[in-house]
Amino acid sequence: MRITKVYTRTGDAGQTRLAGGQEVSKDSLRVEAYGTVDELNASIGIVRVFNAERQTDQGAVRHLEETLRWVQNKLFDLGSLLATVPGQVFPNMPRVTEEDVTKLEQSMDVCQEDLVPLKEFILPGGGKISGFLHQSRTVCRRAERLCVGLARQETVDAVLIKFLNRLSDALFVWARWIAHKQAEPEFLWERNLQIG
Repeated sequence: MRITKVYTRTGDAGQTRLAGGQEVSKDSLRVEAYGTVDELNASIGIVRVFNAERQTDQGAVRHLEETLRWVQNKLFDLGSLLATVPGQVFPNMPRVTEEDVTKLEQSMDVCQEDLVPLKEFILPGGGKISGFLHQSRTVCRRAERLCVGLARQETVDAVLIKFLNRLSDALFVWARWIAHKQAEPEFLWERNLQIG
């Protein structure tokens, strides 16, 4: 693919084109779904920037970098599939598979070995990287909800929803794991906490 011009002026009237050229409204649920996946991808990109700046525990930094780079590429695949009308097939079409879901589960299993079980809910924060991973998790949940809604109206490959579901879990685990590796605090929900 070669992009020579960023602006086309074709979207000024509130319409956009899907991957196969079909014109749809920019506020359609399909566009909202893949737009939110794009937002998630950008959010994970911010995590990678902060992660690259870390000077401690380079093994953890490298592991998180490799994992998140893979995730960003899979999100591009997923967004491309959402931007394609059901039933259309193109040469070299990207794929999201059950094996990709399994890869997320395996990553969580490895990270969980370093973590103590939770006894209470976590307040997002504690450090920049873990905080932004928690933010990415919430965007991922929104993308999943939109895809579930889209699946009620049109055909959506179930593995795409499954991948987003598992990814939101993984983002939670990675947030805890990197906080642990960087010796950052983990703030637990305190019921009925009073000010002052």
